[in-house]
Amino acid sequence: MANLNFIYNRKSIRKFKQDPIPREDLNQMLEAATMAPSPKHQQNWHFVVIENKDLIAKLKDVVEKSHIDIADKAKTQEEKDAYMRLLRYYTAFANAPVTVVVYGNDYDMIEYNILKDTGITQERVKELQSACPEMQAVGAAVQNMLLAATELGYASCYLTGPSHAKNEIEKLIGFQKEGYQLRALVALGLTDDPNRKAPPRKPLEKVVTYID
Repeated sequence: MANLNFIYNRKSIRKFKQDPIPREDLNQMLEAATMAPSPKHQQNWHFVVIENKDLIAKLKDVVEKSHIDIADKAKTQEEKDAYMRLLRYYTAFANAPVTVVVYGNDYDMIEYNILKDTGITQERVKELQSACPEMQAVGAAVQNMLLAATELGYASCYLTGPSHAKNEIEKLIGFQKEGYQLRALVALGLTDDPNRKAPPRKPLEKVVTYID
C-alpha cells in the first residue's frame, strides 16, 4: 500500500514557533501550489508572501476591526458572542512567522462567452457559475501548499474567514494585479502545538456513493 502519511499528517495548526522559514523551503511549497490542477489550465492564482512581523500584526488589526464591526450588527447578544468566539481562529495567522495571502483571478468561462449574446437568463448564468471553478483552482493550489509544508516538516493553517476584511487587507498590502482579488490566507511555520490531534472525519459511508 502506498504511503500517504503526508496527507494524513496534515492538520490545521494555530500555534507556531517564530523560527523563520528558509526561502528554499518556501519556494518548494509555492512551486507545489503551482502544480495544482486548474480549469482550462488558466492557473488563476497569485501568492503574496509576508514575513514582516509588523505588517502581519497590522493585518491582524484590520481583520479584528472588521470582525468586531460585523459582530456589532448581530441581532442578539447570543449571536454576537458566538461570532466573537471565532475571532481567535480568524486571526491565527498572526501567530505564524509567515503569512501567504492567496489571490485569485476571475475565471474566463468559455461557456458564458459563447452564450452571453444569446439572451441567456440570470438563472442560467448562476447555473454555469455554481461550480465556482476559480475557487476550486485556488483551493487545489492551497491544498498542495499545505501538503508540501507537511512533508517538509512545517505546520500550516488555511484561513478563509479573514476575507471579510479583504478590501482593507488588499489596501494595507498594496499588491495590485489586474483582475486579482484576495481569496484566502495561509499561515506557515514550525508547530508549537506538536500534540494537536486532527478532528475526526465523517466515515466514508456518509460521504461516498458508488454507482455500479
